[in-house]
Amino acid sequence: MTRAKTATGPRAWQRMLSGRRLDLLDPSPLDVEIEDIAHGLSRVARWNGQTEGRWPYSVAEHSILVEKLVHRLDPEMSLKWRLATLLHDAPEYVVGDMITPFKAVIGPDYKDVEKRLEGAVHLRFGLPAKLPAEITAKIKRADRIAAYLEATQLAGFSKSEADKIFGKPRTGADVTIEPMSPTAAKQAYLKRFRVLGGPTR
Repeated sequence: MTRAKTATGPRAWQRMLSGRRLDLLDPSPLDVEIEDIAHGLSRVARWNGQTEGRWPYSVAEHSILVEKLVHRLDPEMSLKWRLATLLHDAPEYVVGDMITPFKAVIGPDYKDVEKRLEGAVHLRFGLPAKLPAEITAKIKRADRIAAYLEATQLAGFSKSEADKIFGKPRTGADVTIEPMSPTAAKQAYLKRFRVLGGPTR
């Protein structure tokens, strides 16, 4: 993917409520703020909004769920990697939550932008730009369990259909998902961030 020159080409940065201007082509960790992430993710709907409940089910809530599940899968996982789990979808505060089929249509350019944003977020909060493969694998496993729970509880999937797409999980069967308001989701995300030792400065 060729990087455009923002001075002469189309604008490639987004202004955040914090006042930061985040360059999508060359994101700086200095322009990443947890308040912006929490605010954005609390207003981005999972499943393109095709979920039941009074409120859209947000990426912020999904992130909290995945962190909860990864802790169940590995109770000895350090707070550092659990923080990385909470932040695993942080780039979506900028690019939104594109459903997996659409990502496949767009191709590798989307993943390239997402990886740059992810690296900037990680560095901002004291994590390596690229996570160890074993941690990434655990996060992906928890993410699939979360997707199964969301699919069957909120998105209208039958259990047999979800079994084929996501695999039947052995963990999390007792978890009940209750979508919350954006304000509540934002506060819950920020609270979890602080509990996990996330730096705010």
